[in-house]
Amino acid sequence: MRNIILTVLLSTLTLQLFAQDVSDSVKMASRLNKQNAKRERMNNMLRMEEEGDLIFNKHNVFGIRLATNGYGINFEKGKFVSPTKTRIYQFEINEVHDPKEHHVSASTDQINFSSVNPFKLNNLYEFKMAMGEERLIGGKGNKNGVAVSVLYTGGVTIGFLKPYYLDVTNAITSATSQETFAQLNQDTSEGQQIQGAAGFFSGWDALKIQPALNAKIAMRFDYGRFNQTISAVECGLTEEYYFSKVPLVYMVKEHNFFFNAYVQIMFGSRK
Repeated sequence: MRNIILTVLLSTLTLQLFAQDVSDSVKMASRLNKQNAKRERMNNMLRMEEEGDLIFNKHNVFGIRLATNGYGINFEKGKFVSPTKTRIYQFEINEVHDPKEHHVSASTDQINFSSVNPFKLNNLYEFKMAMGEERLIGGKGNKNGVAVSVLYTGGVTIGFLKPYYLDVTNAITSATSQETFAQLNQDTSEGQQIQGAAGFFSGWDALKIQPALNAKIAMRFDYGRFNQTISAVECGLTEEYYFSKVPLVYMVKEHNFFFNAYVQIMFGSRK
């Protein structure tokens, strides 16, 4: 009986040791395969880096944008799909101006408009979200070259329409107030004089939301010396279609559609 128990214990111990050896061998083989795959991937990346190709898993880019109808800032997140294709997600904050804003002025018998030209009705701020693709059409060729890409995106825009308030003083009573053009236009008091714009912080309590759709097509020129960093200039065309007309300037026709050309300086990194 003792011999049988001893035999079973030895057999169990032997099986456990064998299983442990097999498990260690499998783990070691898996680890070696991963190391070889990583080494091969790094070798390919180094080879393509020397050839000027942009190889990465993702990128984060910030941009400063100047457009024909305003200005803004931009953040972009990219996900590598293939050596020539990247899926991109963009977020923008812009201030939009009417193209005719600097060509319109107004005056009445009661109001002195000499200090305000043009006469604005509202400020329009945008928060844009879009997704699309970046396609590489010309590689750097070498580390000192320029990579050329074409981009196209589409998404949604949330417009924030803020009334444009003015600092007004009554020359007769010396009373001061902040009023919009609509309020001034209905005011029959004499001696009303506009001193200037009320400032950025006025009007937020009367904010209106204006939803829209957006689309963009652009060319990007990445002149960064190293592929891990992004230093680029982007030029393109964008359009927004608002679901309701947006009043911006007095005596200028309201419209739903905004179209502009822009140039953007960009900087970021690839990983």
